[in-house]
Amino acid sequence: MSISLEFKDEIFSLKKINLPTRHYYFKDEENYIKLLSIGEGIFPKDRIKTDIKLENSNAIFTTESATKVYPSKKEFGINYINIKLQNSNCEFLNDELILYKDSKLIQIVRISADKDSTFFYSDILSQGRSFEHFDFNSMLIRNKFYCDKNLEYLENFEVVGEDLKNYIKRHKTQNHLFLKLYIKTKNNDNFLNILHQNGYQSFCYTKSKEMIIGSVSGNSMVLLKNKMKEVWRLYRTQLDKKEFNLGKQ
Repeated sequence: MSISLEFKDEIFSLKKINLPTRHYYFKDEENYIKLLSIGEGIFPKDRIKTDIKLENSNAIFTTESATKVYPSKKEFGINYINIKLQNSNCEFLNDELILYKDSKLIQIVRISADKDSTFFYSDILSQGRSFEHFDFNSMLIRNKFYCDKNLEYLENFEVVGEDLKNYIKRHKTQNHLFLKLYIKTKNNDNFLNILHQNGYQSFCYTKSKEMIIGSVSGNSMVLLKNKMKEVWRLYRTQLDKKEFNLGKQ
């Protein structure tokens, strides 16, 4: 399953699509795409690849719903997202990741942005279905972020459900939902100050201060998504853009 799309000078072009991958494209206010290939779920042996290229363009992406990862005895499902930006702005807001009991996932994100580009990328990890509590088997993360062809930030780690469950139990925390944000603006110094002034103290610079990264935890998905939208609103204000309605709860 794969989809490859491009915006060049704000003109949309679908380069490749393999069913059952699907998407909706809207342009009432801005270029806006909902991806259904991820939202419908990831099964063992699935290889889902999303390629996005923006050139002199602005676009917003989101998943149609939460991404479900189904149980597996042996095989990993793989979700690969590759984004290339040239003098462009990309805003990619994922719905929550729901790893079912005994599920296995490899997630690979690669974003390459030139010096004139900006991006906002979010990920949310839930505890699983309503009756589960991090009962998944394993999640491998391989994320790379390049700024002007230089590797700015690398994530390469494994999250084991049992280990995460024990960590939460040891620390006796009720905040068991996790939001991660990866941001590049045209003035990171100013934007980081804005985040700190608004109470988001967990945000910091990456290697060469070309990016801002941060995490937010909470015990309510509604609360966590509201925090994500608040940071997104601050980001869009920084770019002189008005609030945008994704058209979903």
